[in-house]
Amino acid sequence: MSLNKVLLATLAGTVVFFLLGWVVWGMLLADFMAKNAGAGTMKAESEMVWWAMIVSNAAAAFLLAYIYGKWANISTFMTGLKAGALITFFIALSVDMYLYAGTNLTTLNGALVDIVSWTVVGAIVGGVIGLVLGSGKSS
Repeated sequence: MSLNKVLLATLAGTVVFFLLGWVVWGMLLADFMAKNAGAGTMKAESEMVWWAMIVSNAAAAFLLAYIYGKWANISTFMTGLKAGALITFFIALSVDMYLYAGTNLTTLNGALVDIVSWTVVGAIVGGVIGLVLGSGKSS
């Protein structure tokens, strides 16, 4: 798969990660996550470092796009959805369990909800990336 296709899928994935992150964690779970934050509190929206958030989203999208396009030959929405769910579940499980075990950044409930949230968001983003990678292919 061409680098241009992977970069286009990365761009699409970045936009979807950013928008879904805003909806899921910025709106739907904002109060829950604030109540389940540990001693290290989350920044207020006015204090967010937006360029770093975009870099974070782009890095995650590129990881999925590269795996899909260069190693796994994933090029459909449904296959991308399944792979995105699996990959982001294990990344979130690893990160959130570490944060719970070794920091005061989250409660166990907060970590578990974050894992589920990442899995759902990762599935949708993975589906979009798979769709973009498969666009223009004849069946």
